[in-house]
Amino acid sequence: MHILLPPSETKRDGGAEGSALDLAELGFSRLNSTRRTVLAAVRSLSTNRATAARALKLSRAQYFEVERNRALRRSAVMPAMDRYSGVLYDALDAGSLSVAARARAGTHVVIHSALFGLLRASDLIPAYRLSHDSRVPGISLGPTWRTAVAKELARLDGLVLDLRSESYVALGPAPNTAHFLRVVTEDERGARRALNHFNKKAKGEFVRELLETGSEVSDEQSLFDWARDRRITVERGAPGEFRLVI
Repeated sequence: MHILLPPSETKRDGGAEGSALDLAELGFSRLNSTRRTVLAAVRSLSTNRATAARALKLSRAQYFEVERNRALRRSAVMPAMDRYSGVLYDALDAGSLSVAARARAGTHVVIHSALFGLLRASDLIPAYRLSHDSRVPGISLGPTWRTAVAKELARLDGLVLDLRSESYVALGPAPNTAHFLRVVTEDERGARRALNHFNKKAKGEFVRELLETGSEVSDEQSLFDWARDRRITVERGAPGEFRLVI
């Protein structure tokens, strides 16, 4: 099983003292050539703070994000699952996962980054700022990443659950064998509707539960059995989709 997650706009500061980014240590090594291209473009953009702020859609209060990008190659690193913050990652709360669950995250969770392409949850990365819609002079993120990421996703074996936002799906579509997980809620009459405000929180909690207790989930039926045993409603939706009902 593989679980595809979006990144988060917000990142935690810090990292292991004396550590720095090492592309050779990241998962999905076939992406390293593209990673170098994007990293170089982002660092070049960051030489001019005002230009970078416009490209990254930053307010004056967020100018520190430009400094982060200037220091990409020398700032301290930490596991991606700990670096990202925001609603989904706060609900996942990777720092409080059991040792076994963190190990499963490193094997089964894939995070789609606009800067690095695909990352294993345990990959060590610095804090940075780059979004799917950032305008970086000299490159277009969609064409730059789409084919390379799609090829890597096609190599994933077993059950693939895609929890990414549609904007990141556009940066690298998953294979037809993957299942997009859509979060819905049920009203008192049994009608289903998409969940908006709590969508990310529900995804984070779902992934956390999978990591802590779903070690034997490997295919569709075992996912449904696991969910039923925990009174979690996961059902088939439209073709290529599962629905998480909360």
